[in-house]
Amino acid sequence: MNYSTNRRQFLSTSIAAAGALAAQPVGAIEPINRVPGHQFKLSLAAYSYRDLLTGNPPKLTLSDFIQDCARFGIEAAELTSYYFPESPDAEYLRRLKGECFLQGLDISGTAIRNDFCLPAGEQREADIAHVKRWIEYADMLDAPVIRIFAGKVQPGQSMADAEKLVIDGIEQCCQYAAKYGVFLALENHGGITTKVDDMLRIVHGVESPWFGVNLDTGNFRTADPYGDLAKLAPYTINAQVKVVMHPDGRPGEASDYNRLADILMTTGYRGYVVLEYEEGGDPRQECPKALEELRKAFT
Repeated sequence: MNYSTNRRQFLSTSIAAAGALAAQPVGAIEPINRVPGHQFKLSLAAYSYRDLLTGNPPKLTLSDFIQDCARFGIEAAELTSYYFPESPDAEYLRRLKGECFLQGLDISGTAIRNDFCLPAGEQREADIAHVKRWIEYADMLDAPVIRIFAGKVQPGQSMADAEKLVIDGIEQCCQYAAKYGVFLALENHGGITTKVDDMLRIVHGVESPWFGVNLDTGNFRTADPYGDLAKLAPYTINAQVKVVMHPDGRPGEASDYNRLADILMTTGYRGYVVLEYEEGGDPRQECPKALEELRKAFT
């Protein structure tokens, strides 16, 4: 692929390859077009094991987590970056890749912390370098996508200026990601992505074909979180499901997995559905229960 290809050209090529036409107006960004139907593959985020994978020493390792994912009978594991050594070498990354392969697991992706709202300067450059470094690591792992954040408005910064900085940071990193065939997925993760319309302005502003949305079902604390998720669904390249949702003005309530599955089915989503368990109890006991419920809904 020509790495300078913009998103519209890339998606148009995908449409032609699939033998489908998109009857929609041309915009700065277009929904992802896939062959008819849907396909869901279950994964589990290592963040679900956060209390077990941290500590001195941690109770479990990523290898233990991989073994559990295999026992749970799912298709993949998300190897969240927070639980890696600070500077993992190629041997370590390829060993994890090999462990997943031998257990019949894909690596559905990884996730990093970053803030693209930071103004020009040393800290911003360090964050961009961090994203690029994890693009290289993802390539070694054969992880197809990295979950990224937008960040939050900095002191003295307008929303419009923050959005421009985020779009610029994403474009810079996507240009690098294209060299490795790794996608970057922006998560609705508070900050300037707290509201769906604000997030969509960023999504529409990015032209790289190596970009999309990480749909986090638990992060919109709005009056109609399901409706907001539906607005993002057409751009989703990775779906992350929480056990609980937090509609504005109401206490947390159990996620309606069937409704979430319908939202993704409607857009013809094909990809990983990643459980990120954040509730109480032993995740080694609770995650397989939640995954079983997800399996029933996401079929």
